[in-house]
Amino acid sequence: MFEKLVAEFYRGVASDPVLKPMYPEDDLGPAAERLTMFLEQYWGGPGTYSEQRGHPRLRMRHQPFKVNPDARDRWLAHMRVAVDSLDLPPLAEETLWDYLQRAAYAMVNTFDE
Repeated sequence: MFEKLVAEFYRGVASDPVLKPMYPEDDLGPAAERLTMFLEQYWGGPGTYSEQRGHPRLRMRHQPFKVNPDARDRWLAHMRVAVDSLDLPPLAEETLWDYLQRAAYAMVNTFDE
C-alpha cells in the first residue's frame, strides 16, 4: 500500500515547480524509497528506516528547506491525490489523512514567500 501511495505522490511532486527543487537528487527514486520506509516503520512495519538512517527527526531533516504554507499546501494536494488512489476503507483513510495533515503542518518552518 505505501509503495503505491508514495509512487502516486511523487508523480505529482515531479512536476511541481515549488516542491521538486527541494529534492537533492535529480531522480526522485531515493526520496520515494526513504518515504516508503518511513511510513512502513511509522505504521508498525519493519524498522528499516531507523536502521539505515537513524531517528526520523522529521523537523530537523526538513530544516534546510523553505517549507512555507504554500509548500505545505502543495505537498498536501499531491498527497491527497495519492491517498484517494488507494481506495481505503473510511476509517483507514481518515486515520492516514489525519496523520499526514498533522505532519505537513508540523514541517512549516517559515512564513516567507
